[in-house]
Amino acid sequence: MILHFSYEELRALQAGADVFLEGKSAEAGAVMAPPESRARVEALQPLLHGDVSLSTLEELWGVQTAVTAIVECLRAEMESLVVAMHAADEGAVAAYFDFAHALIVSVRIGELASEMAGLIELVTGSPPTRETAHDFQFPD
Repeated sequence: MILHFSYEELRALQAGADVFLEGKSAEAGAVMAPPESRARVEALQPLLHGDVSLSTLEELWGVQTAVTAIVECLRAEMESLVVAMHAADEGAVAAYFDFAHALIVSVRIGELASEMAGLIELVTGSPPTRETAHDFQFPD
């Protein structure tokens, strides 16, 4: 399966990944990211230059974990900028668009994960397990 991105989505995810990994989230008192999320974002970062080919549901779950972490980081960044500046401030508006683009990707990944899980269930006769999510291959 191929996960398609627009230019704006890629730019927002790249910016969000940078903020997430640098730990510069504007959220006061932010907690350290879980190691799995950090590792998933680090693994996703080099792929954020175009569409991504995913062969298994397990691979998609990894991307989903990374994008969810990025979306939460961008949400905190956006909220912080809106409160610190003004809702119409250029930085707050830019932060909103980064968050919105990343959120759209997150929703699209959830839909793709449901489709992949449904196909696995249709073929195997049972919901996906860790094993089938790893072994069941999807062509591009």
